[in-house]
Amino acid sequence: MGINLKKSMVATREERLGSIVGYTGNIKNLAECSLCGKLKDKGRCFSQSSSCDAGCALSYLANIRDIAIINHAPSGCTAMASGTVTNHTQLAAKRGLPYNSVFLGTDMSESDTIFGAGQGLKSIIKQTYERYEPSAIFVGTSCVCGIIGEDVDSLIREIEDSIPVPVIPVHCEGFRSKVWATGFDAADHAILRGIVKPPRFKRNMINFKNFNEGARKEIMEMFGKLGVDTFFLYSNTTIEELSHISEALATVSICGTLSSYLGNGLEQEYGVPYVKTINPLGIAGFEIWLREIGGIIRKEEEVEAYIEEEREKYLPKIEMVKEKLKGLRVVLGMGSSFAFQISRVIQELGMEVVYVASWHYDAVYDNGEAPPHVQYLAEHTPNNFKVSIADQQNFEILNILNTYKPDLYLARHGGTTVWAIKQGTPSIFMADEYMAYGYKGTLNLAYAILDTITNRSFEKNLSSRIELPYTDWWYQQDNTALYEGGELKNA
Repeated sequence: MGINLKKSMVATREERLGSIVGYTGNIKNLAECSLCGKLKDKGRCFSQSSSCDAGCALSYLANIRDIAIINHAPSGCTAMASGTVTNHTQLAAKRGLPYNSVFLGTDMSESDTIFGAGQGLKSIIKQTYERYEPSAIFVGTSCVCGIIGEDVDSLIREIEDSIPVPVIPVHCEGFRSKVWATGFDAADHAILRGIVKPPRFKRNMINFKNFNEGARKEIMEMFGKLGVDTFFLYSNTTIEELSHISEALATVSICGTLSSYLGNGLEQEYGVPYVKTINPLGIAGFEIWLREIGGIIRKEEEVEAYIEEEREKYLPKIEMVKEKLKGLRVVLGMGSSFAFQISRVIQELGMEVVYVASWHYDAVYDNGEAPPHVQYLAEHTPNNFKVSIADQQNFEILNILNTYKPDLYLARHGGTTVWAIKQGTPSIFMADEYMAYGYKGTLNLAYAILDTITNRSFEKNLSSRIELPYTDWWYQQDNTALYEGGELKNA
């Protein structure tokens, strides 16, 4: 299914990409099912809470400076606003930039759900512009808004001529998709439809899609050696800057899940090449990714020189620490892209991946091809490790950890690492998306793992003093038997 910018509402990942949140098998079966179209989603009879489309969409858009976000929702749905704005204010302060964006809610009431809240929304949009004078206003839709059928698009059309900045709907009702990453797509859809303009000319610039600019300095220095500038999306950007991303030489990313929609959208609409290789995590990922970029911008010789320079600097150090990690058994629980990319890095460092729990899985990406990181891993893995697709289901993670008893658990969501540590499993919360970026990141990750498994006193002491809510009955359940051939039998 191609990207359709004529529609205000983005198609969900289930519709576009065949995404699933229920599966257990192994890496080779997952890759094969993804290629031949046999992958099927299976529901659970019990499910713990997960994240929300709206949280992903609106929090990600809040990266942009000098805008207003209006969440058309009950007050509880906007509880994320203070934490989101604080986070982005701090990120802007690190670069010495002002952050004047606002995150508001319409505080829908019981009465609004019966009689509608359209007039109130129009009034809030007008007041928001008059009070804050943002450079754009994004209006997010909530579950309540969707359930009562509030026609936000029409309401915006009625008043947009009276407001001199873009007013853009962001359709991110949480119930529309079981895959909360659909929220990232909704944010990108709003940017592509309402902000991006056709290119005036080509600029010597590469779009870099990421979360928080953690490796900004290193990446700018690297691309500087290749003679190109770097523009990071969306952290600390402005509406004016975003309107010209169609003029870039290419779009690249740190995360395939995060970038697929925008990258393929820019390529489809404006011919901006999107680098679709495995992402630049670990040695193989970094080199394959960088060589692809070099081919697009015609800097192959400069790329090879840079790779050789980095190899000389870091590979001997990586080999030294690798000897101390060899044979460690690792379980991973992360979002779809990072789960399989970091698995590759773990294997490069000489450790064994015994189980991967991915929060969701896209059967294909927006270009219609199977995710390259899974196909690469299936072809190069030394062991056909177990895989489950389980949307942050901690009760399943704890069962897996108890069954496989790994030396280490790696996760990209803090809540799940807390439970693993309470169980006594040494864990690392990989909050930094650049923790395994390139040679330097791979070395730093290796050191972090060595530190974690060398001193396990914290996990031992904490687990000996905590009683978890899970019974022996649950720990004795064979988690892999819950599914067969991709079919969820029971949970």
